[in-house]
Amino acid sequence: MTENPSSEPRDSATTLTDILASLRDRVMGVSESVLSTADGLLVVADVESVHAESVAALAAATLGVGRRMADHTGAGPLREVVVRGGSGHVVVTAVGDRALLTVMGDEGLDLAAFQRESPAAVEELSKVLAEDVPG
Repeated sequence: MTENPSSEPRDSATTLTDILASLRDRVMGVSESVLSTADGLLVVADVESVHAESVAALAAATLGVGRRMADHTGAGPLREVVVRGGSGHVVVTAVGDRALLTVMGDEGLDLAAFQRESPAAVEELSKVLAEDVPG
């Protein structure tokens, strides 16, 4: 189920959702994804079984803790947070300074393919989001 609760024009929301669906199609094991603001508000989602608003809020908290851990340990700028569970994965990636991409996958998620494909998806998402911000 694709969700679009924001007040963004339908065309940009459709474009954003299409980018999420394309990532799902290109990376084996990706099952759902959520694009949210950095403070945890849902922008769009390509989900079937999770509550997108809850994932958006949790992603903001997850990335915040990850950034603090990276800073505290001297690991450098945070690129992503990967959660590996008993039956799947969750990857939270920053999309610029203002948005987050959260991708959920089953135990067969191809993390190497995700790491190869996600930068292009993040760049595409960033461009669409930047177009919606008045200059």
